[in-house]
Amino acid sequence: MSSSILSYVGWTFLPNLVTGWVQSIYYGITIRAGDPKPQPGTPRYIKHRQRIHIAVILIYLLYTIYEADYTLRQEGDFYQDLDLPVDVDEKKVKARFRRLAAIYHPDKAVNPEEYANAEIYFVKLKSAQDTLTDTTRRWAYERFGPDVLTWQHASSIRDYILVGLQTVAPLYGGSIAIMILLGLFGYLQWGRYWRYLIFACLALVEYHTLSRPYWSPILTKVVNPFLTTFTSHPPILPFQFLALAHKATFTFFIALGQLSPLFAPQDRPATNSSAALDDQHLERLEQMAQSSEIETQRLLALEMAPIVGDEAGQNDLKGRVREWLVQNTIRADPEVRDAMGRAMAKRRMGAPSGARPIAI
Repeated sequence: MSSSILSYVGWTFLPNLVTGWVQSIYYGITIRAGDPKPQPGTPRYIKHRQRIHIAVILIYLLYTIYEADYTLRQEGDFYQDLDLPVDVDEKKVKARFRRLAAIYHPDKAVNPEEYANAEIYFVKLKSAQDTLTDTTRRWAYERFGPDVLTWQHASSIRDYILVGLQTVAPLYGGSIAIMILLGLFGYLQWGRYWRYLIFACLALVEYHTLSRPYWSPILTKVVNPFLTTFTSHPPILPFQFLALAHKATFTFFIALGQLSPLFAPQDRPATNSSAALDDQHLERLEQMAQSSEIETQRLLALEMAPIVGDEAGQNDLKGRVREWLVQNTIRADPEVRDAMGRAMAKRRMGAPSGARPIAI
């Protein structure tokens, strides 16, 4: 239970956190040192973040389902406890229990600690044997799990079905109420059709699994043959299949909520986003200009430090700067340069051979 809560809590911050890390690593690998990286808010940066975010959400969705399956395997079932196939008959169940009881009976323990552990394990084996040799209880166990051992007032298949439906009814009723309530407040709008369709399919599959005397064809013809043929995974019982289906469905709903901002149409037109981007660029340029001005003033103050307080030195420096500005302004003027060039050309016409030209 605690792992499930932590898994759901992880959806609130892990995808965004991991997306930022992956994007930084991606830029560190694909962009050479010295080249500019896409800045936050630019179209290229947004496109990369969307793609990485989608990949992270899908991977975390698969991991959440794997975690739920791993938890179920760790808990085990009565068939695994007795190391028997799911289609075993009652005779083989009793024979297997007698063999295991002879090995793990508490009377064979040599100290109190081993006795306590052996007693717990023996009770577990006895519960497995009693359940699998009782046709009605075995049918209920395969569909509702080990909780049927606590249903003291249920004795027939009809009783087990009624009690089982009473346990799952709050799950569906509460989920439907929450989805409708969130929809009224404007949430869960994107993908709403798929949410209701998947939820209806889940309810139909669960009702079919719980109410039929045989296992669901999804298990007998698809899931279990694949697992036993290509993996070392033990066959999945109906109650384990339903637990995984619940986990996958609600996790998928959370993933849809995470993906909706990436696929939902934006209300603002493109011009507004372009204008906002231009404003960001102008603001950045203004900050750069202000930083350059502050740095220039700082360097000028450092250069003026030797003559601070020396009025004569300051006046001399001002005069030299003024003269330099005037001279450079005059010399840089095109008309002045043309006039001086024509005057020097006339002078050169009467100059003796080998005379050096006067620099302008």
